[in-house]
Amino acid sequence: MAPIQKECDYLVIGGGSGGLASARRASGMYGAKTIAIESSRLGGTCVNVGCVPKKVTWNAANIAETIRDSKAYGFSVDQTAPFDWPTFKQKRDAYVKRLNGIYEKNLVNDKVEYIHGHATFTSPNSVSVTLDDGSKTDISAKKILVAVGGHPSKIDLPGAELGINSDGFFDLEKQPKKVAVVGAGYIAVEMAGMLHALGTETHLFIRHEKFLRTFDPMIQDKVTAEYERQGIHLHKNSSQSKIEDLGNGMKKVYYKDQNGEGTMEVDTILWAIGRAPEIEKLGLDKTGIKQNEKGHILVDEYQNTNVEHIYALGDVCDRGFELTPVAIAAGRRLSDRLFGGQKDAHLEYSNIPSVVFAHPEVGSVGMTEPEAREKFGNTVKIYNSAFTAMFYAMMDPDDKAPTHYKLICEGPNERVVGLHIMGLGSSEMLQGFGVAVKMGATKKDFDSCVAIHPTSAEELVTMK
Repeated sequence: MAPIQKECDYLVIGGGSGGLASARRASGMYGAKTIAIESSRLGGTCVNVGCVPKKVTWNAANIAETIRDSKAYGFSVDQTAPFDWPTFKQKRDAYVKRLNGIYEKNLVNDKVEYIHGHATFTSPNSVSVTLDDGSKTDISAKKILVAVGGHPSKIDLPGAELGINSDGFFDLEKQPKKVAVVGAGYIAVEMAGMLHALGTETHLFIRHEKFLRTFDPMIQDKVTAEYERQGIHLHKNSSQSKIEDLGNGMKKVYYKDQNGEGTMEVDTILWAIGRAPEIEKLGLDKTGIKQNEKGHILVDEYQNTNVEHIYALGDVCDRGFELTPVAIAAGRRLSDRLFGGQKDAHLEYSNIPSVVFAHPEVGSVGMTEPEAREKFGNTVKIYNSAFTAMFYAMMDPDDKAPTHYKLICEGPNERVVGLHIMGLGSSEMLQGFGVAVKMGATKKDFDSCVAIHPTSAEELVTMK
């Protein structure tokens, strides 16, 4: 059976947040004939195995912490049973499935043709799509966007397949009793924090002394110390040599850490060692697209690849911000430029705020202190604040979590070039302060804003 032949103005490969945002704007706002292709579930990593189910799980963990903390406020909450992981998972899956349907409905509303299948380049201007039934559809396009995202990186050691990755975390049918989380980035830190808060004995294996090592040193120091205070078992300077299957769902981890060699029996091993671009079956060799040593597609600030009429955005490219809102913003601006006549439309990749849903939350926007000192030298001035949030006023000393804030300023006007916060409410707090930093606010601007009392956020406008 001969392949179906299609043509379009704009072909988007990848149905994640960035690709869909670009496709919908191109078609719905500018009338470009647009086709979007996705081989898995609509919404990409964020909706299915990332931000959305992660935040729902973090909410559950936060509630567990609140139940424990409620005793200090005079409540007597009797837990008649442990956390009901299977029921929670069922409801979380249903929520994600509903979002998949909403994404598909939005494509219909914006007149984007959606094809479920796997696309492979056959030339710089065409792809062959293998559909679910095995049939083929060939598509030629004037412009093509590659927005296929990434996948968890694999680790190469004996028995590694006995573990799961961050995608597999959301497939767990029952709560782990004892888990080994391997990794030091935000995914590892978030999942270790959630599991610990929900009652799992949690061991976090990191290669160095601290985790979140791309963040400001204050964040690295304070969150690492806080995880240790909470009782998460940190294995620093660690490596694993092999994993052994013990049967009955149990595995033995062979490792080295700061205390020497050891073994550990766990029911779950979670690899969270980074992500790689989803390019293996894309046929990029047919296009001449340039990639870096890790396989990421090279793009400029306008999302252009080296091949005319092919663009890339999101986790598959080399811009360094694997964040859903970044991909969405880049996708919309790309369509504004390609089809809306806005010749200079592009995403500014500076001062992008980000949050880690750790325990407690972390927020960061702008430069770290080392970055600022490297760029501005001795014109940098640092403001720090460390305190206990009012929420903990009713609690015993051992139950109080610290809050740490840091402002990084430069020049005679003390322009705020970095803001780093750790503590209750940081995720919601950061959005407004992110606007201020993006606008070039100075320390004087912060000081001139009347504090909202009593809040933790007021510390950011009263620092001395």
